[in-house]
Amino acid sequence: MHHSLDRRTFLTASGVSLALPLLESMSPAFASPSGEPPKRMVFICTTLGLHPSSLWPRTPGTKYESTEYLELLKDHRQDFTLFSGLSHESQTGRQPHDSELTWLTSARKPGMAGFRNTISVDQVAAEKLGYTTRFPSIALGSNTPLSQSYTSGGVMIPSETSPARLFSKLFLKGKPSEILAQKRKLDNGRSILDQLGSETKRIRRVASASDNDLLSEYFEAVRKAEKNIEKIQGWSDKPKPTVTAKRPTDIRSSADIAGRMQLLMDLIPLIVQTDSTRVISVMIQDHFVVPKIDGVTGNHHNLSHHGQDKFKIEQLRKIESKLLGCFGNLLSQMKSKKETGQALLDNTSILFGSNLGNANAHHARNLPVFFAGGGFKHGKYVAYGKKNNKPLSNLFVTMLNNMGIETDTFGQSTGILI
Repeated sequence: MHHSLDRRTFLTASGVSLALPLLESMSPAFASPSGEPPKRMVFICTTLGLHPSSLWPRTPGTKYESTEYLELLKDHRQDFTLFSGLSHESQTGRQPHDSELTWLTSARKPGMAGFRNTISVDQVAAEKLGYTTRFPSIALGSNTPLSQSYTSGGVMIPSETSPARLFSKLFLKGKPSEILAQKRKLDNGRSILDQLGSETKRIRRVASASDNDLLSEYFEAVRKAEKNIEKIQGWSDKPKPTVTAKRPTDIRSSADIAGRMQLLMDLIPLIVQTDSTRVISVMIQDHFVVPKIDGVTGNHHNLSHHGQDKFKIEQLRKIESKLLGCFGNLLSQMKSKKETGQALLDNTSILFGSNLGNANAHHARNLPVFFAGGGFKHGKYVAYGKKNNKPLSNLFVTMLNNMGIETDTFGQSTGILI
């Protein structure tokens, strides 16, 4: 038999407090040492898809013919592999665009009743690497703080939407008063459980067996957070890397989709070259406006649902061509910047694609996937079955292993892809 605990129960001692997780006892109703450059991974998702007939070649292999979109990337033909026939199973959600939630997780039935997201592939890497770098991972967004990065608890990690603010965090030294204030915040967050020792024992005595199991997990998470605080504090004492690039100026207009995306693409080589993190995710979002692109008069979202209207498709192709141009610019920068005699791209796996294979019908099958860099042999088009897709998670497993994070499975994977 166990006693009832109030839902608002806190552990308190010596001026510190710690809120408890939801327990059933609270209420019956809630029953590289080699010197080689490190490996990195970058995920870029354009959430409104890519027009299929402007993208896909007819011929698989190394001799695939060019298409309207592939012509924009012709200078990088040997730097990437184009995949078709990849997807996650069971991606029909409560809302038509809910597959955005699971592009990096592969969790089934996104947004449906009882849905809880799973950990995203970038966060698997981030958890493994920890504070080897100043930031375990960086999530970027073109318009809102939404991201596709999720913790092991299914919690979304907000994306940074301001290139100027991120540049400052990465490369500009703060004022002494600001640095001191940050250190005090870190100090105040340390050793919470140590100060709450007698209180935690009291709670454990009145909690049920299942609640004690949950408390053990919770306190372990707090301990982990405390260790991370120590690592963060260590980074706060280290000087930030020096770069010659100027601090970018944020683009205020959400209508300049391509401009905003390019600012994010420009940051990636700087982040990689300074080893500020080795895990980056970028979400190119619906901006809910008419883009500032010559010849475009319609909202991007509405144009993606073109209904085979030729005039709408023509405008959609103009938008997507701009976005693919930004991706091409990123590849150019990653090839031109060197480290230990190698291009940054040689040690950076970049996945560019979408959670929608056919945005016009909201289909999350046969996803467009470009896989570049990472030291792999590229220059080919790999076409899997349009009806019987292979798991996109197989490519995620390949990317994790390439990072030195050895694993046999992730999400819906059935093996490795290349």
